[in-house]
Amino acid sequence: MLDTAQMILLSVVVILTVLLLALGTQVFFILRDFRKTLKKADKVLDNTGTITQIVSTPLSAFSNVGAGIKTGKALIHFLKKTVGKMSKEEE
Repeated sequence: MLDTAQMILLSVVVILTVLLLALGTQVFFILRDFRKTLKKADKVLDNTGTITQIVSTPLSAFSNVGAGIKTGKALIHFLKKTVGKMSKEEE
């Protein structure tokens, strides 16, 4: 039959095989969960890009309105100076 050394060697091989199967199964589940997490993170980043674009469009419009008001103010100031000079020349 089997002597003591062969019995110990066989039991060690069986125990290591069982442990490696358990470890392989755990690694498989960890990688599967990691893949799901990456998919969720990708969706969040896509949503963030969309939200940023939605917010930046009105801010750009407000910036344009502000520039228009500034230009209009400068035009009114110029017209007041021009009309003031014309009225002084007439007097």
